[in-house]
Amino acid sequence: MRIAVLVKQVPAIEEMALGPDGRLIRSGTELEMSAYCRRAVSKAVELASQRPDCSVTVFTLGPPSAEEVLREAVAWGLDRDVETDAVLITDQAFAGSDTLATARAVAAALDNEGRFDMILCGKNSVDADTGQVPPQIAELLDLPFATAVKTLALNDGRLVLGCEFDDQWVDCEITLPAVLSCAERLCEPSKVSPPDRALVPAERVRFVDAEALGPGPWGQAGSHTWVGKTRMLAVDRERYVQGGLPLANQVRRAVRIIDQKGGFDTSKKPTEPRLVRSPRGPGGVVAVLAEPGRDKLLRELLGAAGLLAGEINGSTAVVLPDSMDNASVGPVIGAEFLATYGADHIVRLAGAAIEEDIATGLATWASDCLPWAILTPGTSSGREIASRVAAHLTAGLVGDAVEFDVENGRLVAWKSAFGGQLIVAVHTRTPVQLVTVRAGVLPAPEGLAPGELRVPSEETVEVVPRGRVQLTNRRRDDDIDILADAASVIAVGQGVDPADYPKLDPLVRLLNAELGCTRKVTDNGWMPHARQIGITGRSITPRLFVMIGASGKFNHTVGVRGASCVLAITNDPAAPAWEHADAGIVGDWQEVLPLLVTEIEKLGL
Repeated sequence: MRIAVLVKQVPAIEEMALGPDGRLIRSGTELEMSAYCRRAVSKAVELASQRPDCSVTVFTLGPPSAEEVLREAVAWGLDRDVETDAVLITDQAFAGSDTLATARAVAAALDNEGRFDMILCGKNSVDADTGQVPPQIAELLDLPFATAVKTLALNDGRLVLGCEFDDQWVDCEITLPAVLSCAERLCEPSKVSPPDRALVPAERVRFVDAEALGPGPWGQAGSHTWVGKTRMLAVDRERYVQGGLPLANQVRRAVRIIDQKGGFDTSKKPTEPRLVRSPRGPGGVVAVLAEPGRDKLLRELLGAAGLLAGEINGSTAVVLPDSMDNASVGPVIGAEFLATYGADHIVRLAGAAIEEDIATGLATWASDCLPWAILTPGTSSGREIASRVAAHLTAGLVGDAVEFDVENGRLVAWKSAFGGQLIVAVHTRTPVQLVTVRAGVLPAPEGLAPGELRVPSEETVEVVPRGRVQLTNRRRDDDIDILADAASVIAVGQGVDPADYPKLDPLVRLLNAELGCTRKVTDNGWMPHARQIGITGRSITPRLFVMIGASGKFNHTVGVRGASCVLAITNDPAAPAWEHADAGIVGDWQEVLPLLVTEIEKLGL
């Protein structure tokens, strides 16, 4: 058995910083293997150690310095008596690669090395977080794909997987060969010290350049997206903390600061905008991919589609997977519902209920009608489908868009970067423009009145299921919209024992807040993954964010840069949380909480 592992070298999370041009500084910054990739290496070596004649080959695309992460991965395997080598895909010709250009280069390198039974990679990388490259590689190699794998067993040539999607758990079986992306909690990460990496024999790492992979085009020349303007989003925090004062004084002052910044103002309730109906003109079709059980996200996408269609004098279409007509997975989405939210046309994908089959149907329809743009959910499912379609059509794909413009008849998708510190404008060069859209960042408009409805036209695309992925169970344990929609969020860290969560109830009720958490909390299984906030979790923009029992490291607080007000409570006077908060209270949270509730109640909320 041959296992390939794809890894990426990224800046160390603690050292991530932006230059004056708004781009990530890489030169002179400590580099390391991306966190998710460490799980992929560890799991590959574990699987190989259990089977005779099994080898592991690790790949990365990057500059010569990326050899360091390959040596670390090889050292991890050799130390466990697993035959391990590595391939560094490096050439100046690869500079400026977008995700599809990256996927094409890596897929070509994999092809050059012969058939692999399993290809493991990280779910995404902490410096980009688009999750597009793994499913694009799967599409280019014509392989099945599963994402966010948290449990894995090999049974008679088939993989039995448990996958941790955004707010749900999915059990499935998948036929080998296959591409898998690994969840952060799949296994313990690989990690090898620099001295041990230096002991790896030089012949264990091979180098591949652009010429060895064929004519290309590679790098920027082979990329179908390009980055335009950048807008910095400065965050001004009060950073008030005086740990030497009595608790009562600290609490009183903290509440005053948060109140002055409007953190407790419940009078400002967002109103849903009115839907803008498309002109049904000839300018082009803005298509929306629907996902089962995501009605609110569908409304958000349709609202954006209507606005964009108005800009180009075009129309809107909704693409419905087969499961959307199956009452066993939730309420059936009917034509009347879609008409209410502005759909001009409905495309039904008969026989397509699994992501790769949905992607096949969507790509088939798009190849025929060439829509101006396709908007898909920025969920685990939506990312795979959009990535596969982009690879199939050789089309530009922008991940995790948060707003849109139209310039000279072309789509400009703005995406958040660096934890919300800036947003960048990404353009595409191809006739069909694909975008994944982050849940909860766009308004969900009210529907049209009955007298305004227009009957949408319909068509059906027949899809023959591949049958390579068999879904055996799906259960939802939360809702990704909850934190996105919450005006107030209370996030707990490891410093709050789960047995004490009920003690938070008075503050939760008073603020009408939702609970969130740090990665360590979800690692321990104390809260669902959908509640995790930070660089490998969610980014949210509540009016008030209260951090309790958490150190406030960058990888957590980067997820709340968009919060209007931040209040931190922890007993560590040197905690990094104080740099990211408007007000801080140094003390035991259980002593602070009743004082805090009393002070907020005095405001007469």
